[in-house]
Amino acid sequence: MNLHLSEISRCVAPGAHAVVTLDGAGWHQTGGRLKLPDNISLLALPPYSPELNPQENIWQFLRQNYLANSVFDTYEAIVNACCNAWNSLIAQPQRITSIATRQWARHVKG
Repeated sequence: MNLHLSEISRCVAPGAHAVVTLDGAGWHQTGGRLKLPDNISLLALPPYSPELNPQENIWQFLRQNYLANSVFDTYEAIVNACCNAWNSLIAQPQRITSIATRQWARHVKG
C-alpha cells in the first residue's frame, strides 16, 4: 500500500492534493505502518457500504465473467488468468462505465 500511495503521490500535479477513497481492508489502515504522503488524504468508506465502492462491482464482474469455476495448476497460471481478465476488461471502457456508474453520483456541470 505504501508503494501504491507513493506512486499516486508522484502523479499528483505540483500544488494539487489527492483524495484516495478506500474501504476498511487491513492494508488500508494507518496503524503506524502506512506512510501517507503530504499531498494525499485518505477518505475511508463506512463499513458494509459496497454501494459506495463501485470497484466491488468490477471485481464481481471479473470473477463471474473470467475467473469463476476455474482450477489453476500453478501460481503463474493464476497470474496469467488475472492479467488476461483485467486486460480484456480495460479494453472495454464503456463496460467499466456501465458497471461502475451510480445514477445518484452523476457529474453535475456547474
